[in-house]
Amino acid sequence: MAGVSLLKAMPIRRTSFSPRLIQSTRHIRAQSSWSKEDRYWSNISSWRDTSPEEFITQRFQSRHTINTVRELERFLSDVLPENLAPSRSLCHQHIKTKEDFIEDATQGLKKAPMAMKLTPHVLSRMNWQNPLDDPVRNQFLPLKSGLIVDHPELTLDSLHEEGDSPVPGLVHRYPGRALFLATSTCPVYCRFCTRSWAVGADTEIVSKTSQKLSPSRLERIFQHIESDKTIQDIVVSGGDSYLLAPDLLSKIGERLLNIPHVRRFRLASKGLAVAPGRILDEKDGWAQALIALSKRGREMGKQVCLHTHFNHPNEITWITRMAANKLFKEGVIVRNQTVLLKGVNDDNETMGELIKELADINIQPYYVYQCDLVRGTEDLRTPLRKMLEMDKYLRGTISGFMMPSFVVDLPGGGGKRLASTYEHYDEVNGVSYWRAPGLPGEKGKQVYTYYDPYPTWLSAEEIKIRHQQTKQVVEEEVCRIRQEIEAREGVKRDAGTSSAAPASAATDIPSSHPTPHSGGLPFEVASPQGDGPVASRA
Repeated sequence: MAGVSLLKAMPIRRTSFSPRLIQSTRHIRAQSSWSKEDRYWSNISSWRDTSPEEFITQRFQSRHTINTVRELERFLSDVLPENLAPSRSLCHQHIKTKEDFIEDATQGLKKAPMAMKLTPHVLSRMNWQNPLDDPVRNQFLPLKSGLIVDHPELTLDSLHEEGDSPVPGLVHRYPGRALFLATSTCPVYCRFCTRSWAVGADTEIVSKTSQKLSPSRLERIFQHIESDKTIQDIVVSGGDSYLLAPDLLSKIGERLLNIPHVRRFRLASKGLAVAPGRILDEKDGWAQALIALSKRGREMGKQVCLHTHFNHPNEITWITRMAANKLFKEGVIVRNQTVLLKGVNDDNETMGELIKELADINIQPYYVYQCDLVRGTEDLRTPLRKMLEMDKYLRGTISGFMMPSFVVDLPGGGGKRLASTYEHYDEVNGVSYWRAPGLPGEKGKQVYTYYDPYPTWLSAEEIKIRHQQTKQVVEEEVCRIRQEIEAREGVKRDAGTSSAAPASAATDIPSSHPTPHSGGLPFEVASPQGDGPVASRA
């Protein structure tokens, strides 16, 4: 009903999609051949007799999604063997039986910032004979015994998205680009979600900031985009655009296409990785809406793309390949964004295989992100050095146009930076220092820091003591970087003045121009809390 009211409230200029255009989206392989494919969900006894035609549907995926602890306990009791294979991880060595695992998992959820939501597709991709070391399970279902102390620098909105929102539901950090938060729900909830402050239901440790999309909120978002003619690029996310009703998706897309200065927009969705059958479900209109928008955008000289999120090769199935192939045949550009996660894809072989498999199904590997500082996920983070070495190893083994960019999304709102572009990396103390000089205003003048995880064997008290020492080092290093920057800026100003005016006019520089080491340039370390620049990390 909420979707209907939003549609009625949205003033738009109509863009008509012809029946021929909609019909062209329905060409997929004959379903009769599906019987030859592996029914990978048949290892779940309650779905053993489910046909491919039924399994792919959004109706089936939604109806059998696990949302509660009670549902999870029943599911695990059904799929787990009585005795589990031993884990490679020392922290899981005590988990030997089905009952041990269920207890550890339910206790882990109490410490999670994200609510639980698991589709049949995702559940079918987990190895329930060895769940302790399974890379898919590790992304979605935390085990209490694997959790470690959160980093002292962690904040709930580490990327400062709320502080970069000119109107609720729109994040405008980069020049020319904006993030449109169209929903606060997803088909599944990832443990490591950087938007855990807003996405999904409240948990025992996080009360979420409401992102409910009302007609008035939606209209304010569009009015801001329409009034700011510098905005050319929109990311429609949330949450996950996969859960937008097809009609609402079409209306949002049509209105964006009809804004003259918006040249492209991307739909951000993990749907292709966690419920790919929806793309093939002819009774569901989401894929048809996406394809129609893509075709209409191309006719207008604008680009409409899908950005998805695979982290491990095990997430890719024959249904995934068929869905990706359908989008490819219909001309939809699909790009992938991966997060580097310990115990999931932090080895060269796994990441290389993932990149190549995505390329083989015409999904462009776009980004590999360093894992953000998110509550309850310190066990998933890796040092920056791991990313740098992986980038170095893989580059040259994969065609350049299919090689993703390895990036760090800087805490404090500095945005995405290539992993190799840090100002300084102190591996001893586990701190890297960054700048984003292209950002407007104070953001372009700040020094940003990203912290590696502390060693897992340190206690909470030991981490506290070590971090106090680290903060002193950080303050000194930030001062040094500021001085270097100011010196470089001073040399540039001096050179510019010398070439632009006679030597006798060099003293005519306005007094407001700072000189090297004068402290005139306000280069500050970014506050992860989003309170603006501070003198040091506190």
